[in-house]
Amino acid sequence: MTSTAKASAVIIGASGGIGGAFEAALLDEGAFDVVHGFARARSGAQHLDLLDEASIAAAAATVAEGPVPTLVIVATGILHDGDHGPEKALRDLDPDWLARVYAVNAIGPALVAKHFLPIMPRAGRTVFAALSARVGSIGDNRLGGWHGYRASKAALNMIVRNLAIEERRRNDRAIVVGLHPGTVDTALSRPFQGNVQAGRLFDAERAALQLLDVIEELKVADSGKLFDFEGKEVPF
Repeated sequence: MTSTAKASAVIIGASGGIGGAFEAALLDEGAFDVVHGFARARSGAQHLDLLDEASIAAAAATVAEGPVPTLVIVATGILHDGDHGPEKALRDLDPDWLARVYAVNAIGPALVAKHFLPIMPRAGRTVFAALSARVGSIGDNRLGGWHGYRASKAALNMIVRNLAIEERRRNDRAIVVGLHPGTVDTALSRPFQGNVQAGRLFDAERAALQLLDVIEELKVADSGKLFDFEGKEVPF
């Protein structure tokens, strides 16, 4: 990342595979004065639970003490948990599971934006990025299934577009994007890695570095869009 004076970076979901790799890479690069890592699994000032807005607000208040954040990455998501997994058919729909998937994949990142975008600078280049997924693309959907995950990521994509429009009124150099990391060797993808083509399963460190390179190359005109790990736009 380009050197940034008196600025901080924020990683939401820093205890996860990709989130932890983002945090480690940014700390190693040393481009930011401070790198804040937040996660549900962490305690104290580093605790942030997407299902608890008060914890999101508290984390934002910690960051607001300075230096100002010019990069915020929401590296969170849920696809399966215990007995629940992505639905293969309508008969598998469960309202409680759908609500949880939406809460983590769409509502949580929206609440992070609610509290973190206002503390980002009103001038100069800033980036707010949230991990989305290619399967959330309506235009690219050829297989169906995975109802909750697909729909919640599609909802996140719409939130990204809305945020980009609103944030541009506050800072005309602000960039708000969704990022598709590909299939990464983490707990989220592990049950489904048998279907991944050879050479298309990435380790978390590689995925994080690829996405940081994508972020580095983003222009203001890219705001409100979804990009994959190669920097190619994914249709909504």
